[in-house]
Amino acid sequence: MAGTCGLTLGKYAPLHKGHQLVIETALAEMDEVFVMIYECPEVTAIPLSIRANWLRKIYPQIQVIEAWDGPTEVGDTPEIKKMHEDYILKQLESKKITHFYCSEFYGEHVSQALGAVNRLVDCDRKTFPISGTQVRTDTYAMREYLHPDVYRDLIANIVFLGAPSTGKTTIASQLAKEYNTVWMPEYGREYWEKNQINRRLSLLQLVEIAKGHLEREEALLLQANQYLFTDTNALTTYQFSLYYHKTVAPLAELAHQAVSRYDLVFVCDIDIPYDDTWDRSGEANRSIFQKQIESDLIVRKIPFFRLSGNLMTRISIVKKVLSCYQKYANLGELFFNKIIL
Repeated sequence: MAGTCGLTLGKYAPLHKGHQLVIETALAEMDEVFVMIYECPEVTAIPLSIRANWLRKIYPQIQVIEAWDGPTEVGDTPEIKKMHEDYILKQLESKKITHFYCSEFYGEHVSQALGAVNRLVDCDRKTFPISGTQVRTDTYAMREYLHPDVYRDLIANIVFLGAPSTGKTTIASQLAKEYNTVWMPEYGREYWEKNQINRRLSLLQLVEIAKGHLEREEALLLQANQYLFTDTNALTTYQFSLYYHKTVAPLAELAHQAVSRYDLVFVCDIDIPYDDTWDRSGEANRSIFQKQIESDLIVRKIPFFRLSGNLMTRISIVKKVLSCYQKYANLGELFFNKIIL
């Protein structure tokens, strides 16, 4: 005897608890569940692949159908209904759907086209009073309705790099205040103060710094409001390892992860006075270290903005960039059209 097979579909832009209720209801009732997810650039810049991966990661037991060329028209006209029905049937090929799950008006006509039971779930939104539009309007206010894996992918992680004594901490903390969000302090400094011997750390300790920094950063992404301002990353630890130990092997993978981890990279210039505290290695080394950081970014093909001038000038540059920035947008096209620094 053939088992039951459920289908649900949507844009999931982004995936929220209302969507999850529909999917989880289907999983509880069906032997097999398909979820069709539509490409919808007119609604969201979040790539279909990102949204589909949320579904696969949270619900590994479902089968995800990526509808890259699905119809974008919405409405209750016979023509639009037929367009969607034909597309859905084509994507399913010969798969027999026994139950169609949704909380929308289209449940009736899609289920009829499928020859399936129209299984409506929480149509009045009493269980989860949320919509994708609400989340897109104010993601931070709606974060209780978002899975952690979804929410962290909606936050722009902004990193500040540069040699010691270039103002990274001051800029990151000040911007966090102005944007009502959190910032990620340099974990390496805290670790160094607790564990250094004769102002040095071992190679394994530098690996611990890079890993510890990432763990704290991940936790803060879930607390952030639109942006997380991050003071340094594994690329900096990589350079310290090269300078002090002449090897970077244990840090290579962590540094590689940093290539695509950050949405925007700012490099703080050395055109401000050097603060010669006991824990630093001197102004000459600062100049060399700065050149190494910028060279490493160029070699890795990581675009960055250089921040020069006083604190207010630097913050002004960051704000101007952020005013034009949209997460998941094509940065080259975006800045070519909108930014004149």
